[in-house]
Amino acid sequence: QVQLVESGGGSVQAGGSLTLSCRASGGAYSSYCMGWFRQGPGVERERIATLFTRDDGTHIADSVKGRFTVSHDKSKNTLNLWMNSLKPEDTAMYYCEAHGLLFGSVDDCLKIGAYNFEGQGTQVTVSS
Repeated sequence: QVQLVESGGGSVQAGGSLTLSCRASGGAYSSYCMGWFRQGPGVERERIATLFTRDDGTHIADSVKGRFTVSHDKSKNTLNLWMNSLKPEDTAMYYCEAHGLLFGSVDDCLKIGAYNFEGQGTQVTVSS
């Protein structure tokens, strides 16, 4: 069982920056697909960042490409989401997710629908 705890959400004005962190613990796999998805009011959930911990390969959704970056701190087993140039439409609850995957690449992570584990979420609010 993997436990995921998010932190770093908050309120910021448009154009500002926030960094979200997801600390992972537990789990039996040597590598995982990890990522962030968000869900705003009345909007379908959207996976915005994916990382495969075996090789740190990443994928960023087109909607946030060029503004968001994802990284994995192996020493702290923490997944970070660096969010810059935030827009009001980025307002959402952001969730960390994880799914065990022994071999493959981030492309394989993208083929997985619902991940096995997700955190409780952290709210990001961007005002205009």
